[in-house]
Amino acid sequence: MHRWSSLSQIPADLGPTVVTLGNFDGVHRGHRAVLQAALELAAGRDAQTVAVTFDPHPVAVLHPDRAPAAVTSLDHRLDLLEEVGLDAVLVQEFTRELAAMAPEEYVETVFVDALHACAVVVGEDVRFGRRNSGDAGTLRELGERHGFEVVTLSDRGDDRRWSSSMVREQLLAGDVAGAAAVLGRSHRVVGTVVHGDHRGRELGYPTANLSPDAYGLVPADGVYAGWLVRLDRAAGDVDRALPAAVSVGTNPTFDGTERRVEAYVLDRTDLDLYGERVAVELVEHLRPTLRFGSVDELLAVMADDVARCREVLAPVVPA
Repeated sequence: MHRWSSLSQIPADLGPTVVTLGNFDGVHRGHRAVLQAALELAAGRDAQTVAVTFDPHPVAVLHPDRAPAAVTSLDHRLDLLEEVGLDAVLVQEFTRELAAMAPEEYVETVFVDALHACAVVVGEDVRFGRRNSGDAGTLRELGERHGFEVVTLSDRGDDRRWSSSMVREQLLAGDVAGAAAVLGRSHRVVGTVVHGDHRGRELGYPTANLSPDAYGLVPADGVYAGWLVRLDRAAGDVDRALPAAVSVGTNPTFDGTERRVEAYVLDRTDLDLYGERVAVELVEHLRPTLRFGSVDELLAVMADDVARCREVLAPVVPA
């Protein structure tokens, strides 16, 4: 998949394309419905499929105090878009200058002149251009003027429209299973394994601590059943995806103050993961973070956490 970060990187001789537009944070099931429709339309027209997205999030530029937490990093978002099967992604740096473009100017500059769009596929609630004044109706008018078809898809979801906002709400409430239902996969937090307090090893539960700069929205404090995926290993490696009990929080029993994501790989004390890049995939919330009155009380609950993890993860195959 081609990854373009400016219009100047797009080949001048690019053939016809089917274009879709969005932030695609999380690349959830609603996003993938739009992307799949674009792929199917392109296949029938001998065209390439291009997604246009933005970084940073537009709200982070226009209203920084209201900027939503990103579900995924830009790199992970691009990896997920590539998995869908797109030919290319254009990542436009979102600036106030870009935000000030009239809808007509934006479409002519990006969709028509640069991408040679023969069709555009979007959700029916699409908004773009100055003050979000462009919508699906605007696109249809411009499509008639410039010779591209516009296909709009209605909202998708079960009880509620699938959206990145919905995923954020679920993760911040600790509902990682609900988030997975919208995402179509378990949510992951990715980071490098760093040294912690080594207290887990002393207790018989050595944990892999993720670096403070780990990316992927960190869910509510609590204990989760999940998987530790060693990203630097080959996909078929027997030790690549390992069942784990995951703790998110400050470790209040020991008066901790730093919020951490740490994972205990079930029944493994032989692993040396320091410096490795890993993903922690979260499957199910087990309990909230608690302060215990003694180490013995903590150990008893941790043993129960591990037993529950085995039950939850036994039928699960990690991504």
